[in-house]
Amino acid sequence: MPEHSQEQTKEPMNDTPAQQPADAQQAARAEYAYKSKIGGQALVEGIMMKGAFRGAMACRLPNGEIDLETWEIPVKLQTDPKTGKVRPVLPWYRRIPLVRGSVNFVTQMIDGYRCMMRSAEKQVDEELDAFVIWKKKQKLDKLPQEEQLARFDAWMRSQEKPLEGDKLKERWEYYQKATQYYEAEEPSKFEKWLDEKLGEKIFDILMVIVMIFSVVLSLGLFMYLPKLVVGWITPLTENRVIRSAAEGIMKMLIFVGYMAVTGCMKSIRRTYEYHGAEHKTIACLEAALPLTVENIRKQKRFHPRCGTSFIFLVLLISIFVGCLIPFTVVWQRVLCSIALLPLVVGISYELIRLAGRADNAFTRILSAPGLWIQRITTKEPDDKQIECAIAAITPCIPENIEDDLW
Repeated sequence: MPEHSQEQTKEPMNDTPAQQPADAQQAARAEYAYKSKIGGQALVEGIMMKGAFRGAMACRLPNGEIDLETWEIPVKLQTDPKTGKVRPVLPWYRRIPLVRGSVNFVTQMIDGYRCMMRSAEKQVDEELDAFVIWKKKQKLDKLPQEEQLARFDAWMRSQEKPLEGDKLKERWEYYQKATQYYEAEEPSKFEKWLDEKLGEKIFDILMVIVMIFSVVLSLGLFMYLPKLVVGWITPLTENRVIRSAAEGIMKMLIFVGYMAVTGCMKSIRRTYEYHGAEHKTIACLEAALPLTVENIRKQKRFHPRCGTSFIFLVLLISIFVGCLIPFTVVWQRVLCSIALLPLVVGISYELIRLAGRADNAFTRILSAPGLWIQRITTKEPDDKQIECAIAAITPCIPENIEDDLW
């Protein structure tokens, strides 16, 4: 991730063209309603957004505050000789159809993993961890309030952080509020050893491990397993088209099933809620309404440019491309599928771009399956999650609204 600045804020920001006073906004509605290029990703208790010139991630910290990080996106600018307007110029590999799809997919995946690990890191608060572990051992909930405060005082002194009078009560109340939904476990000997040997590098190492594991898991689930299972069913292997269709259908079933099962986990469901907040906020921006919790709450949580829709398109296009593979041996088909993956991703990217910038019968049909699957991968967010989305998208909105047009 590029170098970024960091700040903490409790209130959403409101200084963009899309957040004008209501009367002025309604008057400018026709002028500003558009299809935005801003995209995002749900994180661990947060959201990442990327615009034309700036990226941002906003995370809800354990203490309830919103932590905002922003970074500039290097862009080459050029003056149009005909109009005199300054426009961003993309490098050649991000302008050529089919090629730009694979490039953007890889860069977005890397940035997404970095932000995901960074957001997870923000949820770790050593001070709160120590308090929660100590509180569990003391079983304070069964003691009178005065005794709880006295024991807390003794614990603070043992931590070499003595406080007196009102300051002690304020810190006690803060800890109580900050740890209301905070879970912590005492680190194992192995975790302590890792922390001692690796320190802050452990998150970078974990990011690499997670990326490698994710790639291997994806290849196993969506390339090897479908081809292996279909290869066992002789009637499906006699025709190249039927075999490719059967493999594609199995990939889709695995994908939908995986999303549905993981969505039952509390932590993943929270991420799906942030995913819904991301979509609703972008929809509110495209509707040219002020970015307020009330306006965003009314928007649909489904969006045609969603990564879920993109993955579904990749699976769908892989069926047609798979028909070109002449081999019948599983490992040979897997290698060919990997070799053809840039083509599949490139075609899918062009289609998702089309769906995001145009609204007609073709794009609506194209987007329909992905929008349906988003009923699984997005959930209705609460107000605090929407506030995170507002904080994340606000720095990404360019001053000149034309720079955000497709």
